[in-house]
Amino acid sequence: MTTAGGTAIERLDGPGAREALRALAEILCDCVEGGASVSFLAPLSIERAEKFWDKVAAAVERGESALLVARDAEGIQGTVQLVLSLPENQPHRGEVAKLLVHRRARRRGIAQTLMRAAEREAVAEGRTLLTLDTASAEAERVYQRLGWQLCGIIPGYALNPDRSSCDTAVYWKRVG
Repeated sequence: MTTAGGTAIERLDGPGAREALRALAEILCDCVEGGASVSFLAPLSIERAEKFWDKVAAAVERGESALLVARDAEGIQGTVQLVLSLPENQPHRGEVAKLLVHRRARRRGIAQTLMRAAEREAVAEGRTLLTLDTASAEAERVYQRLGWQLCGIIPGYALNPDRSSCDTAVYWKRVG
C-alpha cells in the first residue's frame, strides 16, 4: 500500500525484519532521544536498540507478531507492531505496540496510515478487538481520530527517557 505522499506501508517477514534492524534501531533511538516513553531510558545506544529489534524479528519469525513499516525514498520512516501471541482465551484480540515515527518524518500522516494498516492486518489475522497503551498526547489524538476508545489513565505507570514519571492511557477498538 502506498500513500499519496509516496510512503509505502509494508509488512515485514522475519528476514525482512532482520534486514531492517539498523533502520528500526535508528528510529527507536530517535524517538527515545526526542523524549518518547517507549520502554527505554536515555541514553539508548544503537546496539541496545538493535537487540530489541532482533527480539521483535524473532517474534515475527515465530508468527507471534506482525511488523509493519512505512518506507519512502529515504528509507524506513516509521513502524508499528501487532502482537498476536496472547493467552489462549484471547484468540480474538491483538495488541498494538511501538508506534514509532522518526522526528524528521512527522506531521505527514504516517502514524495514522500505520495504524490503519495495523487494523487491517489484525482483521486479516482474525482479530476483532485491539488494545494499546500510550504516554503520548500526540499519539492519543491520532488514536481518537481513528475511533479508539479511552479506557482510562494509569498515573505514574512508567518513566520517560529522562527518568521522570509519566501517566499512561489505555485504549481499545473493535475491528473487522
